Amino acid sequence: MMTVPSIHKTGISAVNRQMGADDMSVLSGEMRFNEPMSRHTSWRAGGKAKRFYIPVDEQDLVRMLSSLQDSEQVYVIGLGSNLLVRDGGVQGTIIGLHARLDALQLIEHTDTDGLVYAGAGVACAKVARFAARNNLAGAEFLTGIPGTIGGALAMNAGCYGAETWQTVKRVRVVDHHGEIHERTADEYQAGYRSIRLMQKGDTAVQSEWFVGGYFSWARGNQSESRLIMKDLLARRVNSQPLNLPNAGSVFRNPPGDHAARLIQACGLKGCAIGGAMVSPKHANFIVNTGKASATDIETLILLVQDKVKSAMGITLIPEVRIIGDAGRPTA
Repeated sequence: MMTVPSIHKTGISAVNRQMGADDMSVLSGEMRFNEPMSRHTSWRAGGKAKRFYIPVDEQDLVRMLSSLQDSEQVYVIGLGSNLLVRDGGVQGTIIGLHARLDALQLIEHTDTDGLVYAGAGVACAKVARFAARNNLAGAEFLTGIPGTIGGALAMNAGCYGAETWQTVKRVRVVDHHGEIHERTADEYQAGYRSIRLMQKGDTAVQSEWFVGGYFSWARGNQSESRLIMKDLLARRVNSQPLNLPNAGSVFRNPPGDHAARLIQACGLKGCAIGGAMVSPKHANFIVNTGKASATDIETLILLVQDKVKSAMGITLIPEVRIIGDAGRPTA
């Protein structure tokens, strides 16, 4: 069995007290102030976070959340591959988990299947390779997701016909009090690019963030899995504009159709605003051609939505998450 940090409930009822010297002294990670989020998002654009914290481990994350005020805006990110931070920045705290909550372990392995635990900060492609090395099949699609397990769990990420929550058995989450819980997959309702914790009775569910997940995959063959991953990577390279900063697919596919087809049919490939452009290679990608601002990108997203709605009568729903304040870049 895997050894995970022993976490005790903090007993603190607020996600956020205003942090003082005493609060900071109990933290082991790195706190940065006015951190440019262009360094932490795959679009390489966006404003600054008032506070950006990189925890050392799960226990440090718990201490951090337990030290914040109720009114504090808190966002937890991984590789920032599905995120746009507006130019006005975030007047709160962003917590970066990439390569921090990095546990990756084979828990059980039988003649028919295996159970793997992956921390929220582990890159999806790394999990795919780990499963293959352990002769487990079904995780290959993760090699095509340019994010971390935490993000994949939070949005039920998927590609090439597979989705993250199809093989989730249970998850570890941290709530706004800084308390760790384990939940089973049947406590969640998984949808297309969405996941929702079902409420029990009249109890409202507070904010929670994934810190790891347990995945069950069938017994497979390492060589076959590697061939599948090689093919998926080749398809990704051939079809996506990986040479320029982007956030993957911008819009969800509407039922029975593809966002890329609709955008292309509206003649929007190559359409640009400032440094942001609808990729000529894949119409559902918006790329940063060099100096795009978050405003450029968001304005182009809205333009694409408007054009497709006017021409096709279909409202495209963004797959990317947009946070922060509008306005000029923070100084």
